[in-house]
Amino acid sequence: MKKLIVLLIIVLLVSGGWYARDRLQDAKAGESVTEPSEAGQSEADQPGAEKTAALLKISGNTFDISGLPEYSGEPFITVNGGRPDFAEEDFRTAFSQSFSELDDLGRCGPAFACLDREHMPEGERGSIGMIRPSGWQISKYDFIDNGGYLYNRCHLIGWQLTGENAEVRNLITGTRYMNVEGMLRYENKVAGYIRFSGKHVLYRVTPVFCGRELVCRGVQIEAESVEDRGKALSFNVYCYNVQPGVEIDYLTGNNHLKGQ
Repeated sequence: MKKLIVLLIIVLLVSGGWYARDRLQDAKAGESVTEPSEAGQSEADQPGAEKTAALLKISGNTFDISGLPEYSGEPFITVNGGRPDFAEEDFRTAFSQSFSELDDLGRCGPAFACLDREHMPEGERGSIGMIRPSGWQISKYDFIDNGGYLYNRCHLIGWQLTGENAEVRNLITGTRYMNVEGMLRYENKVAGYIRFSGKHVLYRVTPVFCGRELVCRGVQIEAESVEDRGKALSFNVYCYNVQPGVEIDYLTGNNHLKGQ
């Protein structure tokens, strides 16, 4: 009996050490990690969940966003009641990752992955400064954190999920606000679930462009846990590509202070 108790204590210590190590690595990389209990939270418990929308894809990378509520202070809203729209053939338990080819304007399309813990990276992310996504330009405002830069090079499939980094088909021009307040929040939910459970997650991120605009209006993010068909993790959200206090010309990427 004593041997059994000692064995259980050792297992708990090793498991706790593994989880703490992963959290420390993420903290060093500047990315917070969602606690396992939060990773399974329903979208009804999240800010912005009271607003819903249905996005209609009409041609290539162009979307009809007429049914999309205007940004009103929350960085994201739920889409289709929070239910993702994966096809039956998407459900698998083998890692995969795919990106759309750039269109004639150099714009990214949907990115899809079946994620697992084995392919999550360790260490620090490399440089992506050589990539210039459609609409990219350098603009600074003193009220924006992280050096004041308005735009980030935003990964569609987050680096922390697969280690994919300087892939031009995976990087869009996004505001600091969308990247941190919107996209990273959901990347962390997925990363936390995979680390804790060791299970697979379907993940798709779709940049939403209007007409010939070079900067997307936002991104749609869908995720669903595979083995239990979404019981532990399932969401469908739209993150607004906005920056409070800044007016953006999505056709070109030009911008200025609101009211000027």
